[in-house]
Amino acid sequence: MCGRYVMSKATGDLVSAFNVDEAAGPEVNPSWNVAPTQRVRLVADRINHETGEMGRRLETVRWGLVPSWAKDPKMGGRMINARMETITEKPSFRTAASKRRALVPADGYYEWQKHEDGTKTPTYLHPERDELLAFAGLFEFWPDPSLPDGHEDKWLVTCTIITTTATDTLGHIHDRTPLIVPADLQRSWLDPTLTGKDEVRELLDSIPAPSLVPRIVGDEVGPVRNDGPHLIEPVSA
Repeated sequence: MCGRYVMSKATGDLVSAFNVDEAAGPEVNPSWNVAPTQRVRLVADRINHETGEMGRRLETVRWGLVPSWAKDPKMGGRMINARMETITEKPSFRTAASKRRALVPADGYYEWQKHEDGTKTPTYLHPERDELLAFAGLFEFWPDPSLPDGHEDKWLVTCTIITTTATDTLGHIHDRTPLIVPADLQRSWLDPTLTGKDEVRELLDSIPAPSLVPRIVGDEVGPVRNDGPHLIEPVSA
């Protein structure tokens, strides 16, 4: 799964890295301990229905997907991840998988390796070189029934991060890993005109397993209130 990650880059860095045309929404401060239900940055391609032109946006959304049909937005707290194997089938994700795919930028993410004695070791997984990761994500719009049409807060925009089976090199840490979209597949992943279920499944299956480096870090990363670059510093096993 992916329950915590690092996003230390500023808006300008993300705009440049993902060739963004427009940055929208409130600023999100760099964080070395991004947690579910917090505001996060997301990259999506949108079609302007008036001009028909495609534009790439950097948006601010809440982590934890709330389907448009949900009665309560609290549901999003249970939907921070979506399994790659079932996103084209599950009612909560299948529409977004066809129409609202996105990228969630990250420096790396945390997992807690479980041991036979019941203890857990926090591990930071990151690329070998200093480069941004692009987690495959989905986003949705939820209309707040308590607010009138036209209200600026009428629509809550939320996202989920897609996970897949971890490879042998990472599987000993956790059996799931975020699905990471390489640069050569990002345009296809974001393409809102690619909507067929079979096309989406073929695209999902074409995404290779990530090559990441594990780094044991300190227990201070556990509490969500803790933040700062010291959280990703290595410690002795």
